[in-house]
Formats: sequence, C-alpha cells, structure tokens
Amino acid sequence: MRFASVLAAAALAVLSPPALAQNASYTWTGFGKSGGVGGSSNCPGYKMKIDVTVTGTDIKGLFQQEGRPQRHFEATADATGVFRTKAKVDGGSMDVKGTINATTATVLLDGYCKFDAKLKKI
Repeated sequence: MRFASVLAAAALAVLSPPALAQNASYTWTGFGKSGGVGGSSNCPGYKMKIDVTVTGTDIKGLFQQEGRPQRHFEATADATGVFRTKAKVDGGSMDVKGTINATTATVLLDGYCKFDAKLKKI
C-alpha cells in the first residue's frame, strides 16, 4: 500500500504543470518585429529593454524602447505561470502576455510592433 502512495505522488509530480518561479527577476534586450497591431515597418530598428520581477503570482514589468519614456505593466499569473494584461503607451495600449515558470520565461509586447522577449534570469 505504501508503494502505491509513493507511486501516485510521483505520478502527480510528473504530470503537474511547472510551478511559477517565485521571487525572481528577469531581463531582455532586443529588437522589434513587424506585424504588431499598428504594423510599423520600422520595428526591426526599434530596440527595447524589458525587466520583469516575479513575487509569488504578481508579475511587474518595466519596458523602455530606446529614446522613449519607460512604461510598465502589472499582471497576476495563473498556476502555470501564464499571464495577460495591457500596458498603457502614448496613443493607446499594448497587449502583454507571457509565461514565467520553472522552465519558461517569455513576454510578448504586441502593439505598434511585436517584441517577443525570451527573458534571462538575473
């Protein structure tokens, strides 16, 4: 009977989604891609820096395109680390979605351009 309990616990651990990364900071710097909601053809020349802090399920992000003001977003991640919100920018907003858990750390800013960040833990 004890073996069955251990086996069941091991199976649940393997089948459970990756846990949300707790109390961690991430960063990314890169360039935009065309195809955002606004569809600017200048996107590949736009350099963006994104910093994200995770505290429990709270996600806080700062992002700044070179030569523009710094902006922010806040979201709450679900049990698998997935989050979705909007960030206010001049003239509207950008869609923000991502996943941060034990195996994945990504953020996609989608507005006038797409900034598809593969975050690095710092």
